Amino acid sequence: MPSLDPFFTEWAERRPGQTRSLGRASALLAALGLDADRTPVLGVVGSKGKGSTATTAAAALSAAGLRTVLVTGPSFRSYRERVRVDGTSVDDAVLDALGARIDAARRDLPTVEESGGYLAPSGLFLVAGLLRAREAGADVCVLEAGMGGRRDELRLAGPEVVALGKVFAEHVGVLGADVVEIAREKTLVAGERTRALVRLPQTPEVAAEIDAALADATGGRVGAEVVDPEAEGTEPPPALRPPGLSAASGVLGAAAAARMLEHLGIPGPDRRTLHGVLATVRLPGRLSRHTVPLPAGRAPGGEAPDAEVVVDSAIDRVGVAAALAHARGLWGGVDHVLLCLPDHKDVSGAVEVLGGLPVTAVRLPETHLRFEHALPPHWGRMDAADLTAAALAALGRRVLALGTVYFTGRVLEAVDAPTDRLFG
Repeated sequence: MPSLDPFFTEWAERRPGQTRSLGRASALLAALGLDADRTPVLGVVGSKGKGSTATTAAAALSAAGLRTVLVTGPSFRSYRERVRVDGTSVDDAVLDALGARIDAARRDLPTVEESGGYLAPSGLFLVAGLLRAREAGADVCVLEAGMGGRRDELRLAGPEVVALGKVFAEHVGVLGADVVEIAREKTLVAGERTRALVRLPQTPEVAAEIDAALADATGGRVGAEVVDPEAEGTEPPPALRPPGLSAASGVLGAAAAARMLEHLGIPGPDRRTLHGVLATVRLPGRLSRHTVPLPAGRAPGGEAPDAEVVVDSAIDRVGVAAALAHARGLWGGVDHVLLCLPDHKDVSGAVEVLGGLPVTAVRLPETHLRFEHALPPHWGRMDAADLTAAALAALGRRVLALGTVYFTGRVLEAVDAPTDRLFG
């Protein structure tokens, strides 16, 4: 088990009113020599689907023969998964070594009080990815932003190519007062080094704000390129896109990878090679299907069929409806739904979509999350600590698990899902 203190110490010790400090993060990058000597970066921002976009982009770049470091978050089962080389998580020893180097440089910085803020864990994993890329001789980094925008450490990395997913009203009041302001904030991850921004179709108001913000960030050098998943011939073909609502993210990731290859002057892979690698992409927690492990003492091949669970990080009405339709398409029906949505997610929308289905609401222990939204009285209740393979199997043979990534990671842990390798 790697030591996580270097990544979480300042966040855990933060005082009321303290915020993350990009100035401190910039000083850390300079102390590690990453302000100038760093691997080319493809940055991924958006309101949803960043992990699917980043993973597809990394797989497409690997198909072209590039050694690729991928940084995503949150993790599924282990923090090692936050940093991957060619789709595979670093091991404990590597993460420990990265953390030790970061911690040594951090200790030479001015204090948190002098810096005016702390180093955020998501930014420190991004720094770890940049370090690992340099050590491993990687050709390119694919870095997923946290919330994204000018206040995200990704901006400090200076992405040459930006992939901007669909923007909607997530983090209202944090990144902006409405979706237009949020779109502007996310676009401002671009900067002096940016040479291309590829985005999914947006509403006219959001598209106009993205164009204006991009012009401001790049001095008018860069114009947004729109990739439409519905256009005929768009890569990859539908059969090789991630399932459900993540399909558009796969298209965006492939398009952004193509722009990065153009920037680097490297020929793209032929379609057969590209499709072969994309066919290996696996996205845990994105409509992923898993067999629930047999209870102790039960031999395989018994009369009762194995229970299965489909796991998806749906957080709103649209996502829940898409996941329910997907599960019904696989199984013909759903025996039970596990749902874990804190109050700031679209709980009302999920309640409407799930209707009269048997549902158990799961409560997480994280103190910053609230679970006080009124729920149908016939729904069951469960604490996340009680989530085991046996508990899943007891709900039926066809279980749909939906909710925040903190929850879906626990489900993947319960069924011992493979999460260390995303492609290849």
